[in-house]
Amino acid sequence: MTDHDLSTAPLTTTAEDEAVRICRELIQIDTSNYGDGSGPGEREAAEYVMGLLQEVGLDPQLTESDPGRASVVVRTEGRDSSRPGLVLHGHLDVVPAEAKDWSVDPFAAEEKDGMIWGRGAVDMKDMVAMLLANLRELARSGQQPPRDIVWAFFADEEAGGVKGAGHVVSAHPEWFRGCTEAISEVGGFSITLPDAATGADTRAYLLQTAEKGIAWLRLHAHGRAGHGSVPNAENAVVRLAQAIAAIDAHPWPRTYIASVRGLFDGVAQITGVPWHEDDVESLLERLGGARGFVEGTLRDTANFSMLDAGYKHNVIPSAASASLDCRFLPGHDQELLDTIRKLAGEHVEVEILHQDVALEAPGEGELVESMKRALLKEDPGAHVLPYCLSGGTDNKHLSRLGITGYGFAPLQLPSDLDFVGMFHGVDERVPVDSIRFGTRVLSQLLADC
Repeated sequence: MTDHDLSTAPLTTTAEDEAVRICRELIQIDTSNYGDGSGPGEREAAEYVMGLLQEVGLDPQLTESDPGRASVVVRTEGRDSSRPGLVLHGHLDVVPAEAKDWSVDPFAAEEKDGMIWGRGAVDMKDMVAMLLANLRELARSGQQPPRDIVWAFFADEEAGGVKGAGHVVSAHPEWFRGCTEAISEVGGFSITLPDAATGADTRAYLLQTAEKGIAWLRLHAHGRAGHGSVPNAENAVVRLAQAIAAIDAHPWPRTYIASVRGLFDGVAQITGVPWHEDDVESLLERLGGARGFVEGTLRDTANFSMLDAGYKHNVIPSAASASLDCRFLPGHDQELLDTIRKLAGEHVEVEILHQDVALEAPGEGELVESMKRALLKEDPGAHVLPYCLSGGTDNKHLSRLGITGYGFAPLQLPSDLDFVGMFHGVDERVPVDSIRFGTRVLSQLLADC
């Protein structure tokens, strides 16, 4: 374990202290995922997690999809193992960080201004740390939660999870035997809203009950190669550019799924600002740092991210390609693909590199009520509202086992923090007090789930 030897770690007295420490130590382990297998992998972080769990007497399992692409899973028994089990999971990988763009070393886990700075601080080594701290506390105390819990720490989520959760679900479905529900990232964080009844600011926590589906596409335009000085009506670059322009200009229609309607209804009730399907701007303005996530769930989206064409200035290439990141609402997968193919035109091939399902979970039920109680015990008077995530999580892979997933990484946040901007952004950071808050909330949940 070298740089992260547990024997040299300072003694801590509370799960909150441990969560802060573990978060920093996880950030210091570079698990950058470039999506092509070229990164350092998750093995070092997985071994660190194994050490934390073995130290308190647990017997976790480590599995690799490829060398270095490691995930860790452990099951703890509940007081009533006849009840359906719960999966609590997080991912160990992070997106890459360009150090030159940051004001701090992205892998130093520097603590300043009351925050921990570094790649993975919010996505999602903070949640992993909160889970590990609570699991260690349970193991030390000998206490049991109401039901069996499977704790999973996956590789490869930032590239679609095929080498992580996808591998574990396929190779070891027995590890999730009897589990029907799951909790992971990007939900449970707070936004600040003006309360129409009191005139004061109030917090609302967004519980993720849905997430969009993913279609990562590659567009291949074909044409006729030729000299750069000769007119060419079959230029692959031009054909690709025309497809890009058509797809980018397409007005994807708005669709309000149940989770979005529930959020808008709740925000309208709190703020006293009504919303209408043809005009949600005034309501979106009140969402602060969560606006980006929410705005991305009002329609299907298609965003270009990479281009590849040509090899010399005076040579017209016979092919040109572009990468397209599409996210679709539940039930819209085929409609989106058909639309992209039509807009791309006859000279552009649409290749599907990765596709995964959209999810929408019930907004009511015992687990939802447990999450609400846990939040409100730590922040009485707050509100808990449903929402849909514009991105995706490893809940997609667990859904193949019939497991219903929610996003609940509880964080009480300052009203002026651009939380959505922290995800995959420069100078990613999370307040220390938020980690402490989330650790307490998860502790409450574990006692009540």
